[in-house]
Amino acid sequence: MRKPASSPINPRSLDVQAADVLREQILSGRFPPGSRLLEIELSEQLNLSRGTIRSALQQLTYEGLVVQYPYRGCTVCGLSSQDAWELYTLRQALESLAARLAAEAITPTQIELLEAALQQIMQSAKQGSWSEVADADFALHQTIIQCSGHRRLQQQYKFVEQQIRLYIISSNALHLNLDEIAEEHQRLVQAITSGDADLAEQIAKEHSIDGPLLIEHLQKLESQKST
Repeated sequence: MRKPASSPINPRSLDVQAADVLREQILSGRFPPGSRLLEIELSEQLNLSRGTIRSALQQLTYEGLVVQYPYRGCTVCGLSSQDAWELYTLRQALESLAARLAAEAITPTQIELLEAALQQIMQSAKQGSWSEVADADFALHQTIIQCSGHRRLQQQYKFVEQQIRLYIISSNALHLNLDEIAEEHQRLVQAITSGDADLAEQIAKEHSIDGPLLIEHLQKLESQKST
């Protein structure tokens, strides 16, 4: 009996998988800022063609996690104080608008989604896992963006979401209390699910209060490097 022909592998799916693996390694600190990402080494490590790795690195460059230099390969980006300021102010604008819009037209299904995302943050905080809290934090904000029902807002957020994820990881690392992070998100979710648009927008604006701390921290590091 002849074996059925195997389904052809979509090369693009390999690009996506490779980008997913490299993205997680960057965001987890496995590849810290300044690390060189060489096609030939990554190709051997992941057992993928150099062309697939090249496409994955192009995607990460588009996401703002990697910078490509002619003839020198790719390097992992870090956050500068200017990057942090730009992401801080952009988050305030996008996420406060999303929170207002979500609260104005919240549905029972969306309430369930937001409460489930919040519970993931609460559980991760109880377990004391910084990385899981950061992942759950990002996932909750993605959910709020989706609940806004604003397609162009969602598109703009998608463009910078991996940089925002890096910002969240960096910002949360300066926060001494995971329970406080969970409580901040609880207030935000409660405002949205109760339909209080004004309060939801205000909390979302104040939610990035750690932004100035991160900016100041990065400025000090940059000052130390320049001396």
